[in-house]
Amino acid sequence: MSHDDLAASLSMVLGGAAITDLTRLTGGASRETWSFVADSRPLIVQRQRGGDVRDMATEFSVLRAALAAGVPVPEVITASTDVSDLGAAYMVLSCVAGETIARKILRDDAFATAREHLASQLAHALAALHSIDPTTVPSLQPADQIQQYREVLDTLAHPHPTFELAFRWLHEHRPDAGKVRVVHGDFRLGNIMVGPDGLRAVLDWELAHLGDPMEDLGWLCVKAWRFGSDKPVAGVGQYDELFDEYARATGVNVDAEVVRWWEVLGTLKWGIMCIVQAQAHISGFTRSHELAAIGRRVCENEHDLFLALEGRW
Repeated sequence: MSHDDLAASLSMVLGGAAITDLTRLTGGASRETWSFVADSRPLIVQRQRGGDVRDMATEFSVLRAALAAGVPVPEVITASTDVSDLGAAYMVLSCVAGETIARKILRDDAFATAREHLASQLAHALAALHSIDPTTVPSLQPADQIQQYREVLDTLAHPHPTFELAFRWLHEHRPDAGKVRVVHGDFRLGNIMVGPDGLRAVLDWELAHLGDPMEDLGWLCVKAWRFGSDKPVAGVGQYDELFDEYARATGVNVDAEVVRWWEVLGTLKWGIMCIVQAQAHISGFTRSHELAAIGRRVCENEHDLFLALEGRW
């Protein structure tokens, strides 16, 4: 769909609004994202990319449930899976101003105050997220992620003894299943909008599912998402700060060893994802310097797993 066709189609789905400043934004593997202004109101539209087979309607439902639960998220203005509207499933969202680039959030002076509050704010956002009644989003499904990533690695046919060691450790130390809640699935620095005052919005809900809420806490602390910082919680805070604030907001005491288990699983998952993304380049399916470079990060995750299993990260 051309720029002009998209502007015309947006006007139609927004009741004839005047569309200006339509601009393609970078980033997003599964969503094509544009900013625009509709009758003087800044908005965002995301269209589903070809090849992504997930039901985008589930994402609409989760976002609306999250907003109702008090999670800071963009408002869904309108959304549809009818491809005749904008050429693909889409959602139009309110525009939230801020920064998503981790390097800037962790290092720029403009976010110095935000860094002081982010760990606490992320804990409270997770508490609100995990308060969502799963029955309000009936299309969400649970998944056994160990089985899922075991199958992915076997399909890739890449021998990685470190990953095998991690799988064995995860099986041997698997905690009892927690209460099933709505889980974001990719709650980390890079998927949040931050302003000088701190957290403004939680983004990228396409991986939401049902599961143990400790998964979100563990993923937030995976070493890769600290982006070089020595602070374990998203590069901005300490474990106790996250756990204590989450407990204060939910009344649920956090077992650090359970979060550690999810952190190990998260590191293993990211390592396998790096292989998958590199293979997309190597196979010629998607030729990309970025995907090729991600393949080099497999060994980083192997190193991080050794540190994690020794309790030294």
